[in-house]
Amino acid sequence: MEKSIYWTKHALFRQKEWEEKAGITREEVEDLLLHPEQLVPGDGEVMVAQRKRAGGLLRVAFLDEGERLKIITLYWTRRVERYWRDEDAHSL
Repeated sequence: MEKSIYWTKHALFRQKEWEEKAGITREEVEDLLLHPEQLVPGDGEVMVAQRKRAGGLLRVAFLDEGERLKIITLYWTRRVERYWRDEDAHSL
């Protein structure tokens, strides 16, 4: 069973900004969260789901709260080499 997804107000705001800048939709973000190309640790208990996209990297920071995934923020960056980890890629 797939987990439910909860969007914080900040995450919704950021998604709207990135939709205008780069065409990143809510559906794309949710698909990435449920099927990440790579999952890396963030600060504290935050995890970051990421996927290579359009010459860059889409990153979604979230908390796994058991039955739901809570999106904290998201962004796209060209700095793939800074965040991508070839040695330990895995998914949820």
